[in-house]
Amino acid sequence: MTIGIDKINFFVPPHFLPMTTLAKGRNEDPQKYLVGIGQDNMAVTEKTQDIITLGANASKKVLENEDLNNLAMIIFATESSTDESKAAAISLHSLLKLPPFVRAIEVKEACYSGTAALMWAKDYIAAHPGKKVLVVTADIARYGLNSGGEVTQGAGSVAMLITENPRILAIESDEVTLTEDIYDFWRPTGENYPRVDGPLSNSTYIEFFGKVFTEYGQKTKKTFQDFTALLFHLPYTKMGKKALLSQLPAEEERLLEKYTLSAQYTRQVGNLYTGSLYLGLISLLDNDSSLKAGDTLGLFSYGSGAVGEFFSGKLVSGFEKQLDTAYHQELLANRKELTMESYEKMFTETLVEEKTYEDPTPFSIKKLAGGIRYYQD
Repeated sequence: MTIGIDKINFFVPPHFLPMTTLAKGRNEDPQKYLVGIGQDNMAVTEKTQDIITLGANASKKVLENEDLNNLAMIIFATESSTDESKAAAISLHSLLKLPPFVRAIEVKEACYSGTAALMWAKDYIAAHPGKKVLVVTADIARYGLNSGGEVTQGAGSVAMLITENPRILAIESDEVTLTEDIYDFWRPTGENYPRVDGPLSNSTYIEFFGKVFTEYGQKTKKTFQDFTALLFHLPYTKMGKKALLSQLPAEEERLLEKYTLSAQYTRQVGNLYTGSLYLGLISLLDNDSSLKAGDTLGLFSYGSGAVGEFFSGKLVSGFEKQLDTAYHQELLANRKELTMESYEKMFTETLVEEKTYEDPTPFSIKKLAGGIRYYQD
C-alpha cells in the first residue's frame, strides 16, 4: 500500500510588508534582510484573521464532496493555538461543515508538528485502508514590533489530504527522528511572544540536520546523490541553505538550484512555522518544470525545543495535474502592499468585544462574550 499526499494547497493573508520598507523603518541596510536573511516580503494578518480562518481557506480547496464520505480525521498542527484546551480542528470542522463522525485533534511541537501530523495520518491510513485524513498546518509567527525576530515573521496555512494511492507524493517509511531537550525557542503559557536564543536556534537546526541525515544514511545507505531535491523547514530562506551547505559535497550543486526553487514562496511570505516545510514543497512543485514521476525528494523537518526528522517521498505519475499553480501565484500577486504605518497599526489592532469586522477573505470571525465564534459569509 502506498500512502501520501493526494492534494495540497496553501493560503496566506491578503496583505504584505516589503522587507525594504521594514528595513527603512528600522534604520537597517535593506541588504541585511534581502540577502542576509533571504526575505523579500512578510505576510501580515488583520485582526479578523487567526489560524482557523487561515486553515479554512487552505482546506476548502483540497476537500471535495467525494472526499467527505471517507474522511476519518482532521489533525491541526500549530504553535499559535487559540485555546489551551479546545482543539482548533473542532472549530475548523464546524466552519467547513464537515460530516459529524470525524475525529478532530490538535498537535503541538513547535514547527515540527506538521510533520508529526503527516506521519500520524500515514500510520492511521495504514491501519484503516480506504480512509482519508486532512492535515492542516496554520500559524501566525510574531515576535513583536522592533524585536530582533521581526524580520522573520509571517503567516499562513498549508492543507494536505493524505490518502492511499496518492496523486502527488508517496511517503516512504524511512524516517529518522531526533529529540533533545533544548531551550532555543519557546513560548510559556500566557505570553504573547516567544523567547528566542537566535544563535543557539541556528546552530541547533544545523546540528540536527547533520545528525539525522547521517543516521538516515546509515539506516538506508542513501546519499545526497539519491535525491532529486532536498526540502527544509524554512523560518527564513537562508536557514535551510546554511544547513544544506554544512553537509553538501561540492559536486552536488544541482541540489542548491532545487533549493532556490523551493524557497521562492517563503521569500514572499515569511515564516509559516508548522507549514513552512510544506510551503517549500509546493514552491518546488509549482516552479520546477523538470521534475518527473519517480523523482525522490528528501524532507527535513525541525521544531525548536527540539525535534528534527528526515524522511523521503517519491513523486507519483501525473502529479503535475494535481497542482494549483495558477491559484497560488495569483494569490501572492494580488496581495496588497502595506506602508510602515499601516503595518504597525494592523499589527497592534485587536478584536473588540461583541463587534463583527469585515474580512477580505472568504471567512470571517467575530468575538462574543462566550469566546470566539466563526462564521462563513
